[in-house]
Amino acid sequence: MTFNVARLRVKELAEALSIDSSEIIATCTLLKIPASSPLSSLTVEQSKEIIDYIQKLNSNQNINKE
Repeated sequence: MTFNVARLRVKELAEALSIDSSEIIATCTLLKIPASSPLSSLTVEQSKEIIDYIQKLNSNQNINKE
């Protein structure tokens, strides 16, 4: 029996991060990850890359506010 690699939809990742799906899709575009709709699937590695990018972006914005 063969199992697929774990996948997560863009909308599920957006809900988990409490942001809009369009922000995830925009991040995917910047990171050259193929995702064009909230129903697009992401691998675990792609999801981690997106999360890392968004956290880095948010931490940079917080530093600039101080």
